[in-house]
Amino acid sequence: MSSNSSHKQFASGWGFVLATVGSAVGMANVWGFPAKLGSNGGGAFLIIYLLFIALFGNIGLTAEYAVGRRAGTGTLGSYEMAWSLRGSGTRTAGKFIGWLPLAGSMCIAIGYAVIISYVFQALGSSLTGELSHVDTEQWFSSFSGTSFSVAPWHVIVVVVTLLTLALGAKGIEKTNRIMMPLFFIIFIVLAIRVAMMPGSSAGYAYMFTCRWEQLLDPMVWVWAMGQAFFSLSITGSGMIVYGAYLGKNEDVAALGRKTALFDTVAAMTAALVIIPACFAYQFDVGAGPSLLFVTLPRILQDIPFGQVFAIILYIALVFAGISSLQNMLEAVGESLLYRFPRLNRRLMLVLLCVICLGFGLFMEEINIWGPWMDVVSIYIIPIGATLGAVSWFWIMPRKDLMSAVDLGAGRHAPGKRWYLTGRYLYVPCSVLLCIIALFMQISF
Repeated sequence: MSSNSSHKQFASGWGFVLATVGSAVGMANVWGFPAKLGSNGGGAFLIIYLLFIALFGNIGLTAEYAVGRRAGTGTLGSYEMAWSLRGSGTRTAGKFIGWLPLAGSMCIAIGYAVIISYVFQALGSSLTGELSHVDTEQWFSSFSGTSFSVAPWHVIVVVVTLLTLALGAKGIEKTNRIMMPLFFIIFIVLAIRVAMMPGSSAGYAYMFTCRWEQLLDPMVWVWAMGQAFFSLSITGSGMIVYGAYLGKNEDVAALGRKTALFDTVAAMTAALVIIPACFAYQFDVGAGPSLLFVTLPRILQDIPFGQVFAIILYIALVFAGISSLQNMLEAVGESLLYRFPRLNRRLMLVLLCVICLGFGLFMEEINIWGPWMDVVSIYIIPIGATLGAVSWFWIMPRKDLMSAVDLGAGRHAPGKRWYLTGRYLYVPCSVLLCIIALFMQISF
């Protein structure tokens, strides 16, 4: 399948950026970033996080976009291409290696659809007014601890996502042109409202005050590196397929920086909502998923027009979640079409729907969903991301990678320093993060 045909290309660089930001912006930004920022020193964590965002956005994203565009296809074809350029004897290895990061995309999509179903449940309760007066802990337990409790929402999530994928790159671009601007607008409105709460100033002080001794804590660096890595969706799979839909005149290095910038703005906007609100009400900012389904609903119950703000919040989260799920399923679907070219795209989408729902419906309880996501984020995703980094900077010949990166860049093309930074700093960071995840059992 040629991914570079006109109907499988993004119409513009900004359309591409909105799609990639849509993929990157998700629960890692909305609860993951505020929780880790709040638990790891505030301003010190933020400084380290921004350093890693700059590194990974400039190196990792750029490489994945360039490799996908060079291959003209997604995960499986890109690994096959990268390894075959080293020599005919390595092509077979490349054919098999790509399946692991691709499996990671599918596994995390199955779990991700569950959490978006939780968000739909919260949106429904907000619309009816139920969330305005219930005990939020009991309300959350009522569906997160029960099998098939969000099954109708689950079906809607998967079907709607796959319908938006039916048009390929154009469908992804069109939906994200609407969803991403609305996401930013909604969270900015919420951030302004939170700023008016008594006691919220302590949250801002915590976020932007650097406690220098925290910079000496190696775990603050580990958590910041992991958050930056996975916030940008550098998994060795998802961003490659979007790169395959790029035109030859686009500057992948510039697009990588823009994606990183807007992803960071999204994370900071979410933090400006959650952390000051938690400080105002003296709630734990490191609470993970319960931030969205226990803490924030409780806060919204006590403020004027809380029901309206709850509706706004969960609509924004639906947009963020579906745009991320689009990328995961598109990565899998495109690779299946590459490996099995006789497979009809619509049939493939139905197949993904069956797999996503078939497994996901049986893990709607949080005590099943949680361990599933831990296994994926501890084992599959870090290994897949490391395989990608090694494949681009150590297996793929330098001249081939650089020609792919330089295409469309003109006189602003990255040079030798970019490549050496990728090989001797970005790849070691990937390997280190993988080792830490595997041996310390840390779920990023």
